Amino acid sequence: MQHNKIVVGLDIGTTKICAIVGTKNEYGKLEVLGMGKAVSDGVIRGIVTNIDKTIIAIEKAIAEAGEQSGIEINVVNVGIAGQHIKSSVHHGSITRDRVDDEITVEDISRLTNDIHKIVMPPGCEIIHVMPQDYIVDYEDGIKDPVGMSGVKLEADFHVITAQTNAIRNINKCVKRGGLEIEHLILEPLASSLSVLSDEEKEAGVCLVDIGGGTTDIAIFHDNIIRHTAVIPFGGNIITTDIKEGLKVMQNQAELLKTKFGKAIAEEANPNEIVSIPGLRNRPPKEISIRNLAHIIEARMEEIIELVHAEIITSGYANKLAGGIVITGGGSMLAYVQQLFEYMTGMDARIGYPNEHLGKSKIEAIKSPMYATTVGLVLSGFRALDERENRYNETKASGMGVKKEFKGQKKGAEFFSKLIDKTKGLLMDDFHDKGEY
Repeated sequence: MQHNKIVVGLDIGTTKICAIVGTKNEYGKLEVLGMGKAVSDGVIRGIVTNIDKTIIAIEKAIAEAGEQSGIEINVVNVGIAGQHIKSSVHHGSITRDRVDDEITVEDISRLTNDIHKIVMPPGCEIIHVMPQDYIVDYEDGIKDPVGMSGVKLEADFHVITAQTNAIRNINKCVKRGGLEIEHLILEPLASSLSVLSDEEKEAGVCLVDIGGGTTDIAIFHDNIIRHTAVIPFGGNIITTDIKEGLKVMQNQAELLKTKFGKAIAEEANPNEIVSIPGLRNRPPKEISIRNLAHIIEARMEEIIELVHAEIITSGYANKLAGGIVITGGGSMLAYVQQLFEYMTGMDARIGYPNEHLGKSKIEAIKSPMYATTVGLVLSGFRALDERENRYNETKASGMGVKKEFKGQKKGAEFFSKLIDKTKGLLMDDFHDKGEY
């Protein structure tokens, strides 16, 4: 049963490497059994740059999650992000042999598999092929063609590619950490499973996941993923700006950002001052909270402008009734929601990964910081495209029917042989008695 199945999500992020062990309870909600995290030193902007440091961090996070859950972890769902992620739309079509037959799940699989064979630029690899709308005999706008009649089946596919070397490095780190990868999932797609509702995906929504090294974007409309993008700026670049602008240490800059940072400078008290320890034998340094907010606001405005440009590029700017959902560690910055609303003119909310969560001993898991990791666990139970679940169920039930027919066929063969044998014996008996 599904609630006995255990799934582990591993988020290899720029600031942290996090592992979550989860199972489904009797109400279909995700129950977190254990969580482990480690500081990520070997990852820059979503790309593994130091194999050894990343392996050590993965081992630490997995050991902690395993100890907390009491489960030996061998297989994980891993997230992938980074500036190298590219998305494009490709058109595919197949011609079916029989007109009178219904379109089957096998036809859908054949069409999707053809897209997997398209030639990619050197050094790139397909990680996801996601169907948009289908076209049956030139009739477009069909979401699910299974069961329809038609000769020509076409579809537009949202194809997501990643750098082959980036995938290899993730595989290398995970395998050397003594683990196997079950699925490699684009991080904004994983985040969308944990923070977006079906109503928002139907109405049209843009998910913005502000991580440490990157800001990931996923746009949904009519319950289908329409556009994905990765912006190479995140929370770490704000910390670097604070460090350089206020002439403080990196760890001091991070603390200033998380404890006193505001995304809108107007909201900061001009008279509020924070005193931080000076370097050896030097007096403490006084920092104005208003100045800190000005530095943060300037960089946040740049990130929001890039996000807005991606929304416009996608062609769905006027179709997003659900507005923007902000998640990730960067969404915890004060007034970030208001800045998004002011700059884009769209509704915004902060996305917490608690919609699909059941009772949990670990309260920290409800923070937007862990949206991706929770989503990676959920992806083990749910397909990224809702239609996939239906297709898999249809396939399973179809196989069941075939097995039944096979059993019936075997039974029929057995009775047929039995009748033939009986006839043979009777005939022999007649021959012996001369009665024929």
